[in-house]
Amino acid sequence: MAFENSPAQDYVFSNHTNLLKANSSSQEQKFIENLIVESIEIYGQDIYYLPRTYVNRDTILGEVENSRFTQALAVRAYVNNVEGWEGQGELLSKFGVRIEDKTTFIFSREKFTSAVDDNATLNVEGRPNEGDLIWFPATKHLFEIQFVEAERPFYQLGKGYVWECQCELFEYSDEALDTGVTEIDAIETTFANAITINFALGGTSDFTVGEVVAGGTSNVTAEVKSWDSANRQLQVYNRTGIFTIPETVTGQTSGAAWTTASYNTLNNVNTADTIDQNFSFETADDDIIDFSETNPFGAIGSTTDTTI
Repeated sequence: MAFENSPAQDYVFSNHTNLLKANSSSQEQKFIENLIVESIEIYGQDIYYLPRTYVNRDTILGEVENSRFTQALAVRAYVNNVEGWEGQGELLSKFGVRIEDKTTFIFSREKFTSAVDDNATLNVEGRPNEGDLIWFPATKHLFEIQFVEAERPFYQLGKGYVWECQCELFEYSDEALDTGVTEIDAIETTFANAITINFALGGTSDFTVGEVVAGGTSNVTAEVKSWDSANRQLQVYNRTGIFTIPETVTGQTSGAAWTTASYNTLNNVNTADTIDQNFSFETADDDIIDFSETNPFGAIGSTTDTTI
């Protein structure tokens, strides 16, 4: 049914029933959605969305023991607060400086579906997931999604058009980052718990940085951070377990093969002694804890026991 107002004049409808059906019509909903998509494209920022893959999950306690990130999907998002990060910022605690930056990213549902959901296997399909990560290239910050708000704005024309992701600065804890984006993957190399393995004489070839090495007896794998051929010392991170001493460790790319002599799982080479004091604490506790006694609550680290 067409409506004409010619010549132009003020006109008031007394009955809208069969003339206009604006509220909740699919045409009006699509119009609003297109406006939102365009607004985010104009005023938003390019970010990377990193879906979390569970490797080990404790189904009893409901905890994720180990996870990895293998994709970084580009999508446009609107930063809700343009004046700076939210949250409490930098706090000085008894454990040092703690940074609690927070922010909110807003995604168009339509764009999120086409850019992320259609190209990744999410733990909960159809929406952003709590626990997934967002890389913000403009400031080089990595955020973790804490909560996804699905009802704000509240059903304009009877439908939701955006996902509002409330995020906190991500606290890295040895997750595997293999996304293919250099700046993101460098976080693992820089902050992952890395140890030094000392090898015996008689090995062959040289390990290459970034390759995977595997223990011939333990079947433990790890990634190479650095290799010092003169001192026969290999720094590795992202270990899957404890190497046996002695055993042959082989580079899966280089073919290098060396026999382990010793290493210490408590001495993290990626942090200064003033920050990571596990080795110092363990050394001091030898005067307090009697290691000849059986511990019913688990294992206690020991610099002399290479199986821990």
